[in-house]
Amino acid sequence: MASTVSFLRLPSLAQKPWKSSVPPLPNPSIKLKLGFSDDSGNPLSSALDYLRSASLPLTTVALPFFLDAKDAIAAGGEFGILEGRTLALIHPIVMSGLFVNTLWAGYLGWQWRRVRTVQDEINELKKQVKPAPVSVASDGSSSPPQEAPPPSPVQLKIQQLTEERKELIKGGYRDRHFNAGSILLAFGVFESVGGGINTWFRTGKLFPGPHLFAGAAITVLWAAAAALVPAMQKGSETARNLHIALNFLNVVLFVWQIPTGIDIVFKVFEFTKWP
Repeated sequence: MASTVSFLRLPSLAQKPWKSSVPPLPNPSIKLKLGFSDDSGNPLSSALDYLRSASLPLTTVALPFFLDAKDAIAAGGEFGILEGRTLALIHPIVMSGLFVNTLWAGYLGWQWRRVRTVQDEINELKKQVKPAPVSVASDGSSSPPQEAPPPSPVQLKIQQLTEERKELIKGGYRDRHFNAGSILLAFGVFESVGGGINTWFRTGKLFPGPHLFAGAAITVLWAAAAALVPAMQKGSETARNLHIALNFLNVVLFVWQIPTGIDIVFKVFEFTKWP
């Protein structure tokens, strides 16, 4: 539409008679076969001359795309509230909540990991426990000791870890971590794309820079970490470690992105109006 409007804005060009640089055909019969005649009153000949005089070079037609592109951009009030301050502030508010949710999901995931690692520690400690000595009677029969010996430090540690694991299981960290991660993935991807669209609504373009590139990387890391879940459910320790590494990098990028996001919020208050 912008190109159509721009084309209409072109100044009317003066119509000049068309002069052909091609020499006249030597044989008049060839000219008649092509549909041309020497009669200037021929309608077909007049129409062809008019079209030749009105034709424009390709560069002239393409010129409006470069010189009058303001009609093609989004900013300028065409989208009403979509360009206002209210919608622009939704992105930083939602992303602030998602940052807190990222930390919360990381805590829940670490607690769920403790359920597995604690059990591994218990199994290793059980290998170190020595069986209780058995006394042998005079008749050759064996009997347990009269008094049970006090628990060893290893057994006390096993009891402590067993109680800790029971409390972790009661916390339901596995399902809570899964729910927090699902919310983070869904709303994170949605708002990452929504933030870019809102920027286009307000300014008519995107601004390649640290905030945009870090946001794109965070979105990719969310998807990559979520893609490892099937392998993690099958017990792959490599997938679990990679899942943790990707999310740790995600948090680092999120923290690094906060200062640039604050600067953008200040610009929103400077260049936009309510609503």
